[in-house]
Amino acid sequence: MTKDYEWPGNARLAMSIVVNVEEGSEYSVKDGDKGMEPVDELQVHLKKPMRNYGNESNYQYGINEGGPRIIRLLDEYGVRATWTAAAVSLERAPYLAKAIAARGDEACSHGYRWVHQFRMNEAQERQFIQDAVASIEKTTGQRPYGWLSRYLLTENTRRLLQEEGFLYHMDDYSGDKPFWDAVEGSQEPMVIVPYALDSNDMKMWVAPSYTPEAWLKYAKDTFDVLYEEGETQTRMMSLGLHLRIIGRPGRIWALKAFFEYVKSKPGVWFATRQDIATHFQKQVTKPGGHDE
Repeated sequence: MTKDYEWPGNARLAMSIVVNVEEGSEYSVKDGDKGMEPVDELQVHLKKPMRNYGNESNYQYGINEGGPRIIRLLDEYGVRATWTAAAVSLERAPYLAKAIAARGDEACSHGYRWVHQFRMNEAQERQFIQDAVASIEKTTGQRPYGWLSRYLLTENTRRLLQEEGFLYHMDDYSGDKPFWDAVEGSQEPMVIVPYALDSNDMKMWVAPSYTPEAWLKYAKDTFDVLYEEGETQTRMMSLGLHLRIIGRPGRIWALKAFFEYVKSKPGVWFATRQDIATHFQKQVTKPGGHDE
């Protein structure tokens, strides 16, 4: 089997660390939403429009404690990351925006707030995207070129992202390497840098019996298979993290162990998703026969 293209330095695997920053942007009555945030480690969710002070503090933990822990670990192992950030979260935690800029990491958009955009009409969704771009550029000094929705998107999303100057889209789980994909309502395809949910630390919130030990084993097993395949195929691995989840003291050790393991292997390119998308775009001809 022949590789489609090589990664920089003939690396066997592109390793994409994705740090999701949602804390401070989640649903909350205090921000004018009709109800509380449904994603809760305790799995407490009422339809009644009331504040869930306990879950609000769970999210605030990610800002107060989890974020600094993750930054220290990234610094310790010299790992570059993509921060998929809801813009308001960075507005409310300026130290994170400054850290992203200082580290030379990528600020990717996770929306203006961490809310569902699938309910928006085209004009509302365009404004949502524009607001996210303006905010992230203001807080980090760089505009985002990638986009990750909160789970669901619309038939307009990719076209709007193209029109607003985005390079790549993440809302796809169909492969282990980037690819070109069609955009509804547009003549131009878009670079897709697929994400992964199976290795995401969110599993430790949605499945309480899923321990850090299980998450670490799954992450290492995923890496081992992709690393082996990377000898003959173009391969990338995504590892999704959250400040409030992996940033807890009982879980952060698992991320450290993963970095220790992967750093012991030669030929791993720790890259931002923007770097991956840009490299792919230069290597693979856009459908239609036009090189970038």
